[in-house]
Amino acid sequence: MSRHRSPIWLPAAEGAPLMTLSFVATSAQPDLVPQVVDWLREEFWHVGSPSREQQIAAMLAQLDRSEETFVLLDDDVPIGTASLVNNDLPSRPDLTPWLASVLVLPPFRGKGYSAPLVPRVEEAAILSATTLWLYTWSAEPVYAKLGWQRVGPSRDEARGIDVVLMKRNLSRS
Repeated sequence: MSRHRSPIWLPAAEGAPLMTLSFVATSAQPDLVPQVVDWLREEFWHVGSPSREQQIAAMLAQLDRSEETFVLLDDDVPIGTASLVNNDLPSRPDLTPWLASVLVLPPFRGKGYSAPLVPRVEEAAILSATTLWLYTWSAEPVYAKLGWQRVGPSRDEARGIDVVLMKRNLSRS
């Protein structure tokens, strides 16, 4: 299995051992794509969502483009995912690239696993961009702690909800 080889050390709860995490890109392991799509559909599905088959095809198409989806592993157990995509908010086609689909599976939430997912996508984006974008309707404080800046309100028309647009200036130093 091809992985991001540098181990990630994440502090665990007081008294618990440190966790060693790794990443695998779906471009390196495309057999993970259906599983990741199922996770994302469970968490983010809405009436305007493409079909499961369309989502799988779109993620597999990332294999030949500047987009990438990363899966976070703990002892070879997939526990979360995040993506670098060219467009994530149709009302803002002028902005690119985007941090998208950040998801930690329910049994692993609240343990700090989102902290390494976001920088992994930032690391991938820095190769071609100076600014990375995201939108959220519920996790603005989480992203703010990770250095993201609030740009202002926006709208996710597909879901019919107001969202917060955020950006992260990427540094190559």
